[in-house]
Amino acid sequence: MKRIPVGISGRHLHLTQAHLEVLFGQGYQLTKMKDLSQPGQYAAEEKVDVYSPAGKLIAGVRILGPVRPASQVEISRSDAIRGKFVAPVRSSGDVKGSGPCKLVGPKGEVELSEGVIVADRHIHFSLEDAAEYGVKDGDKVSIFIDNSKGGLLNNVLCRVSPKFALDCHLDTDDGAAFELNTGDTCILVKSYKINE
Repeated sequence: MKRIPVGISGRHLHLTQAHLEVLFGQGYQLTKMKDLSQPGQYAAEEKVDVYSPAGKLIAGVRILGPVRPASQVEISRSDAIRGKFVAPVRSSGDVKGSGPCKLVGPKGEVELSEGVIVADRHIHFSLEDAAEYGVKDGDKVSIFIDNSKGGLLNNVLCRVSPKFALDCHLDTDDGAAFELNTGDTCILVKSYKINE
């Protein structure tokens, strides 16, 4: 069975078209910087400043495109602690009841009453990859990292869609803990036992 590529996700945000226009001006369109691992997704040239309710600043957070139905900010647990953000662990798009923040762009500001999250660990599978690995959407698996600081990383969500390409997404905290960089690989472990 093939190894799974790893992508380390730094802090970033997704915006609605309405919020993009408040921050950058009426009719504004994102400028693609580079494509990401998932088809149709890209990192934009544009960045905004993000303020926590305590007034702590994370400067220059990159926007990912295309625009989405709801705005959200994805940060690491370390970011949340340093900046005093409320940021529950959630899947992308699940922002109901998540933390607030203020976004500041060159043309305006947006107060988000919710939308700040720490993204869960997850693996994107195409339908074909899911069949090969024997997983279904919503399964939780483990991954094994076989490097100098490797080990077993649990509670990794399987996300399956015909629109996805195989990729394991971890945030910078998990990446640093296991000395992983984008382009490294891991091994899927569907079950494990803890010795008692």
